[in-house]
Amino acid sequence: MTIQRHDTKTRMSRAVIHNGVAYLCGQVAGPEARHGDITEQTESMLSRVDGLLEEIGSDREHLLSATIYLKEGHDFAAMNAVWDAWVPEGHAPARTCVCAPMPADELRVEITVTALVKDA
Repeated sequence: MTIQRHDTKTRMSRAVIHNGVAYLCGQVAGPEARHGDITEQTESMLSRVDGLLEEIGSDREHLLSATIYLKEGHDFAAMNAVWDAWVPEGHAPARTCVCAPMPADELRVEITVTALVKDA
């Protein structure tokens, strides 16, 4: 059983692949959007997911599950509007959305994703 770790640091790897399944670390908005509203932060966060999926040989159509963490429940509808436009039709993953504290005060949303690697 081979485990591949991508961009491993002291506390975590950005992605871990095992048996063709990729486990992505939590993704948040990039620096350019960290002080933006929930729409801007969700767009930035999902763009970062796209980049990491591409880096490991996967994409949105291979999503298995997603857990979304919102700082405030009132952001649910606006986040969902961005999410619904981002997920390819017919490829929605299993999903959970919860309210939780964020790792930095300015952050409003974070996501963790699992996905199949296309050529595994």
